[in-house]
Amino acid sequence: MSHSAPRPDRLAIGELAERSGLATSALRYYEELGLIRSERTAGGQRRYARVTLRRLAFVRAAQRVGLSLEEAGAALARLPEDRAPSASEWNAVARTWTRRIDEQIAGLERLKANLTGCIGCGCLSLRKCSLYNPDDAAAEKGPGARYLLGDESATPRRP
Repeated sequence: MSHSAPRPDRLAIGELAERSGLATSALRYYEELGLIRSERTAGGQRRYARVTLRRLAFVRAAQRVGLSLEEAGAALARLPEDRAPSASEWNAVARTWTRRIDEQIAGLERLKANLTGCIGCGCLSLRKCSLYNPDDAAAEKGPGARYLLGDESATPRRP
């Protein structure tokens, strides 16, 4: 009968990097941002609680749904640091994510509609398009592709 060695409750940064799939530089940056926390050994080496793996998985999931690291940090601040969140704790965060995903879907739908309209006119020019941007009126709204960013365009004119 074989016994596996007990898992240490603290992980060195290299172990955490290997288990999480993140570079050690990313882990140090996340720590700097307050997303994760370490303790220092007498020799000054970082040691992370095993539950840090869960927090890192959370950050990666947050990024996949489009949250910034700042938003992920705000969500993590609402969850316990030393244990898995309860269903009610997680549901409160999930509601925020649902709103964010709905915003992303709406933005992508706007992008899709605007791309279809622009490509459909055949000019492929967002700068001087006579249908959606006559006389480069979008420049008054600021830099970038204003209509693709969600600004309303003037009613298209017929050529």
